[in-house]
Amino acid sequence: MATLIFILSAAALLQFFISYCRSLIAASIKQPLSAEVRDVTGIPSAAAGDDFARVIQLLDLCPERPEERGRIRAINLYFRLLNLVSSTLARFVPSLMAWTDMERGQCTYFAAVTLDRRIAFSRDMLAQQMDS
Repeated sequence: MATLIFILSAAALLQFFISYCRSLIAASIKQPLSAEVRDVTGIPSAAAGDDFARVIQLLDLCPERPEERGRIRAINLYFRLLNLVSSTLARFVPSLMAWTDMERGQCTYFAAVTLDRRIAFSRDMLAQQMDS
């Protein structure tokens, strides 16, 4: 009985986590990327999942904003979960492979939007310091 409760609880938590990550991604998809971030990341209008690691490396170079720390960790974990699904279950279900590829690309776009925000935040901080 305890095992069944644990499995159901883990499944509910996973469902909540996926919904949370997809809501974060949906909010970022509406925001356009600046030309500067497009040039730096090499992302055209549609992002690919293969660019995620590179965008995360660029993100790590910028100063963190406290409110973004948990969000980027959640998307990073979601991206890893998608990679796991892509390398296991999606091999047998072609439509699942297309969905994971699309979701991985959206995770990359989320990271690029976050990078854009961090660059703008850094510029604002620099401008405030120069005014002082």
